[in-house]
Amino acid sequence: MAYTCQCGATLRYKQDLVKEQGEVYPTWKCRDCLSEVPGVHAERIKHRHPS
Repeated sequence: MAYTCQCGATLRYKQDLVKEQGEVYPTWKCRDCLSEVPGVHAERIKHRHPS
């Protein structure tokens, strides 16, 4: 399960995301372009670890 960011980056693992602390919940962004990653995709990605 990978997510393709609007910049073209393929986000597969937590290392591909940047966490920004929000008021209530954190916001996850693409490591390359800092575009916000939809919560549904970020939740799936952040629980994956490279083998």
